[in-house]
Amino acid sequence: MTGLARDRLIDLDGQATTPLAAEALAAMRPFLETNHANPHSAHRAARAARAALEAARAEIAALLDVPPAHVILTSGATEANNLALKGYFLGGEAQGGLLTFATEHSCVLETARALARRGVAVTILPVTPEGMPDMAAYRAALAAGGVALVSAMRVNNEVGAIWPTAALAALAHAHGARFHCDAAQAFGKLPCAVGADLGGADMVSLSAHKIHGPKGIGALVVAPDVTLEPLFHGGGQERFRSGTQSPALAAGFGAAARLAREGMAAHAAHARALMALALETLAAAGVRYRINGPDPEGPERIPTNLSVTFPGVPAARLIAAVPGVLFSSGAACSSGAGRPSHVLAALGLDRTAVAQTVRLGWTRETGADDLSAAISAVAKAAARMQNLAA
Repeated sequence: MTGLARDRLIDLDGQATTPLAAEALAAMRPFLETNHANPHSAHRAARAARAALEAARAEIAALLDVPPAHVILTSGATEANNLALKGYFLGGEAQGGLLTFATEHSCVLETARALARRGVAVTILPVTPEGMPDMAAYRAALAAGGVALVSAMRVNNEVGAIWPTAALAALAHAHGARFHCDAAQAFGKLPCAVGADLGGADMVSLSAHKIHGPKGIGALVVAPDVTLEPLFHGGGQERFRSGTQSPALAAGFGAAARLAREGMAAHAAHARALMALALETLAAAGVRYRINGPDPEGPERIPTNLSVTFPGVPAARLIAAVPGVLFSSGAACSSGAGRPSHVLAALGLDRTAVAQTVRLGWTRETGADDLSAAISAVAKAAARMQNLAA
């Protein structure tokens, strides 16, 4: 592993999760160490815990340009997506079916399949070979009628495609459908104002641990005229979501959201510089490869993601051959279940190519020297395997 120190790891699995920011940990500490109060009790400590919840809600809302009351705290984006889809269709408001896309996160697609088993009409649309929405298929499906809700990602977690969310939402609304956006990979990295950037989306799902916040908390932003059936019932602490909230997790999420908002432009510039370096390092490594998804330096791709196919190199063997670098063969959720990437299959890759594809991702904490060393090590290991197979 030339260029890599043996006693440390370089993290290139930034789409799976991000390291907890020091500021987020500092915001969490009082509620982990000294204030254990239930935020719904009446005493002074509880009021302080409740204030932390509301301060976090305000920080999250500021990144979306919505009132804080629209933000429902959840355990993460998976719960938020489930609440959005199941809550809408099981609550009796929906008049029609669900329309979504083949490259959505597994928690959206599996929820869609669960709804289909309950009798909801579900349509899963194709995407282009670059991972962008097939707009002709989308317009035709909406024009056919019978769509109550559209669910579409803002940024794809495997190939980094940035979707035209505002246009998708406008078309959905023009045909009388609600619009839900899974923004877990975009929130805090790209502008996500619900009105200006997300087309007035009716529901938006978020995750804290994708923006250097803690795991175990996310949010669903819900427009005031949307009614959802709760996934579970109880005290109704979060309007459509019952259960005692965690002030510690909320404080960490709020701090992470504030850092993302204050540093978004600088973080984006850093990401673009790392993308250019990653492409330069790959090109110089003497390895055969293909990049999946939109142009890595174009406007339709987030500059923190590379999906790379190394022909003749099984991804699992490559990951094992470079233990000093943390990277994956696809979405962490699907990889953990042993399933091949449905996203890459939807782009048209055959099973062999899917099995030879890795995902490289970086964060605002990734340094240029680390990135160059890590990608060089991965590419050179892949080249050795290609040469041995020749």
